[in-house]
Amino acid sequence: MEVICGRKGDRMIKKWYQVQDLKIIFILALAVVFTNAIASYGNTVKLIHNQQWMTYSYDVITRLESIQSSLKDTETAQRNYLITADADDLQIYLAADQQTNSNIQILSKLTADNHQKQQWISLLELKITNRLNILQQEIYLRQNQGLETVRQQILSDKNKQIGKEIQQLIHDSLEVEQNLLQQRMQESQVSSQKAIVTFFIAAIVDLVVVALLYDLLWRYIRQLQQTELARRQSENRLRAMIDAEPECIKLIARDGTLLEINTYGLAMMEAESADILIGKPIDAVIVPEYRAAFADFHESVCQGNKGTLKFEIVGFQGTLRYIETYAVPLRNELDGTFIHLALTRDITQQKQAEQKIREQAALLDVSTDAILVRNIHNEILFWNKGTERLYGWKAEEVVGKNVLQLLNKDISPQLEDAYLRVMNIGEWRGELHQLTREGKVIIVESRWTLIRDDNGQPKSILSVNTEITHYKQLEAQLLRSQRLESIGTLASGIIHDLNNILSPILMSVQLLQKKLPDSQSQQILQTLENNVKRGANLLKQVLSFGRGIEGKQTILQIQPLMAEIEQIIAQTFPNSIICQIDIPKNLWYVCGDTTQLHQVLINLVVNARDAMPNGGILRIAAENVVIGEHSTQINIDAKVGSYIAIVVTDTGMGMSSSVQEQIFEPFFTTKEVGKGTGLGLSTALGIIKNHGGFVNVYSQVGRGTQFTVYLPASTSKDTHSLSQELESITGDG
Repeated sequence: MEVICGRKGDRMIKKWYQVQDLKIIFILALAVVFTNAIASYGNTVKLIHNQQWMTYSYDVITRLESIQSSLKDTETAQRNYLITADADDLQIYLAADQQTNSNIQILSKLTADNHQKQQWISLLELKITNRLNILQQEIYLRQNQGLETVRQQILSDKNKQIGKEIQQLIHDSLEVEQNLLQQRMQESQVSSQKAIVTFFIAAIVDLVVVALLYDLLWRYIRQLQQTELARRQSENRLRAMIDAEPECIKLIARDGTLLEINTYGLAMMEAESADILIGKPIDAVIVPEYRAAFADFHESVCQGNKGTLKFEIVGFQGTLRYIETYAVPLRNELDGTFIHLALTRDITQQKQAEQKIREQAALLDVSTDAILVRNIHNEILFWNKGTERLYGWKAEEVVGKNVLQLLNKDISPQLEDAYLRVMNIGEWRGELHQLTREGKVIIVESRWTLIRDDNGQPKSILSVNTEITHYKQLEAQLLRSQRLESIGTLASGIIHDLNNILSPILMSVQLLQKKLPDSQSQQILQTLENNVKRGANLLKQVLSFGRGIEGKQTILQIQPLMAEIEQIIAQTFPNSIICQIDIPKNLWYVCGDTTQLHQVLINLVVNARDAMPNGGILRIAAENVVIGEHSTQINIDAKVGSYIAIVVTDTGMGMSSSVQEQIFEPFFTTKEVGKGTGLGLSTALGIIKNHGGFVNVYSQVGRGTQFTVYLPASTSKDTHSLSQELESITGDG
């Protein structure tokens, strides 16, 4: 490659030097021609100038001779008239006189730009005028006084003197002009000889320059021929390379007609030869719905922009292909405009594969499970709709991110073991605790499968996650219920024995109170009696929890019960706790024991008070709720039907997950020693279950706790009759 580039560089340098030589010779030729032109012009101007001066001198000499001749003719005609008095001679005289004046005027115009000659002409004109006046006087004397008088006038010295002066002036002028004419003729001859010499020198130089130009042009033409041959060879090689390219390469004119196309392009368009396509509109093979987009794309490229476009074409044999074209503008050096150079490839199979992938992805998106694919570096490659719904992140937000860092607080040994197992065995299955986008911890049943490439090397891991958080919660509730039931059965037997122990003690205390009347004994016995009764009440409370609370249940309304609770709160709770009651008037009736339900609500609000030692908001609300088949999953004891939901919410300390799992267990308490027995919530739960209801708890540490008690609404005819009776009583009142 370096050798090829070196040879190409040498050719470029050689060509550059040849062009420079041609420029130098051309400039030299122009300089020679210009110099010759200037020299020839100077010689020509000088010759013309000399010729003009020679013509001028010749004209002046001619006019002087004419003046001399016409003046002589005038005198001769005047003498003849004086002698003969013939009228014809007089006419000749007058004509000669007029000719003399005309010659003088012409001579004056010829010498108008020569001041010295103008002075001489003026003197000559004056003398000739005087001479002509004398001749005219002589004619007058001849006509009036006779020949004799004229003869005396003619013989006078004055006439002779003027004639001699005129002849002398004309003779001197002729001599001067003839000398000038001779001098200018010599100068013209010298200039002609110089021009001839200059012409021959210029001709020789021109011949030399022409010879140099011819030699250089011949070599340049030969170089052009070699360049043309090399260009053709290069074009042939380029054509072979383009035809060997497994993609369509075409050149499109500004008007949309095809200029060039390679062999693969012909095969793509199913054309037998390029002649079928060259010069034809390229959009003829484009599917109609894509033609407008291609026209805009073509116009943009012809304006100098690059771009990519996908569209469909129909070959000459009817084959439909989906293609992708990448276009660049190619500048036309003649007019500076752009034409369309396109590299097009057939993406039909890719499009079909993408369609198949979309269909498969659509099937995966229908799945309620979270399906995701990651590479062996744990970078997310695929994220279906089920995964979006489960974790909260959109696919475009997580693709390329590390799935372990995204869904886990830290990399646990369980995750490391799962990764090693799936890489070694090819699959893994187990339960994982993961995080959602909101930071919520969920439990999923995860199934991992290793995907290998064509060479059998690990490529990616397919994970299918099913959320089982709710099932785990229901399972915990079931286990808790079973544990509470076992504890209750065990407690019932123990309490029976304890009651048998406490009964003789209480009876003995009462007998001793009668036999020991002193105050000190009475005080001790009273303390003993109070503690025995307190123990009996505690055992009774535990027995109520163990057996389930039994009581007389009637149709009742919640509103009066809520009013009593509100009154107790107002009278006994500190002012730092704000109580908000929201009880609608249209609440359904429930079938239950007022005293037991009162105990449940008292337990809940007292716990809420104790959770807010620094004050807060206690909110009690109730509403009618209908639980359908899909809503029974909220609690293991939930059944389809109508309920009244009583919600007790505080803004206190809240509870952790571990505490929430134990709050309904007997004797479990978070309060200080002596401030709680741990039986309040367990007893409340027993009462609620005895009424056919259930309770849900939601709490966050530092934000508060919410207890929701669900009591079945009474829908019997007695309830309806009671409702009408109460309404009538209310109306009468």
